[in-house]
Amino acid sequence: MPHLVPLLIRGINNLSDARYCAGMGADKLTFVLDPAIPGYIDIKAVKELSGWIAGVELIGEFDQLSAAEINAIAADCALDAVLLRQPRSAAELAEIAPPVYLELAVGALATASYLPAAPVGIVVELTIPLTSEVREGLSELAAQRPLWIGPGLDPALAQELITSLSPAGLAFPSGDEVKPGLRDFDQLEAVFEALEVD
Repeated sequence: MPHLVPLLIRGINNLSDARYCAGMGADKLTFVLDPAIPGYIDIKAVKELSGWIAGVELIGEFDQLSAAEINAIAADCALDAVLLRQPRSAAELAEIAPPVYLELAVGALATASYLPAAPVGIVVELTIPLTSEVREGLSELAAQRPLWIGPGLDPALAQELITSLSPAGLAFPSGDEVKPGLRDFDQLEAVFEALEVD
């Protein structure tokens, strides 16, 4: 089912989420593959999960690992891209083989114009209220780079951001199973439905 913009679902850690999000039309799914980040899952788990889904881009999230370590994991998991939680130098980015998305803190929007050209997209999670200053920074960034905005699981805010900022896409958090095979998808379902193309 098509959506108003592409959707990226972050932090997939179970089969229920992987299959649900792929089936609901998510475009990209991320897996936390850096042990330094909460929600880390190992390579074996990613391979098992990705074997059950099709039609989505698979992205690994990394923070502290070196370019060589990222490349090895990306190759082993057949990742389509990587999402870096911390800025890196242009030289470091050049060493990373898969396409790179870069997460940028809301407070760092003013420095976005100094980022290396390598990232194929910038991901900004809205962790503070959407003030006029934040909105202006997002608007400027969206005009320069493919911007993926994370509005939490707020369908109304997601729709408003699409209209006002025209981002490349939206990013949403996945969740955790209550127990294996049991998961409440009400919030994610509300987001998917609100963003469906009429």
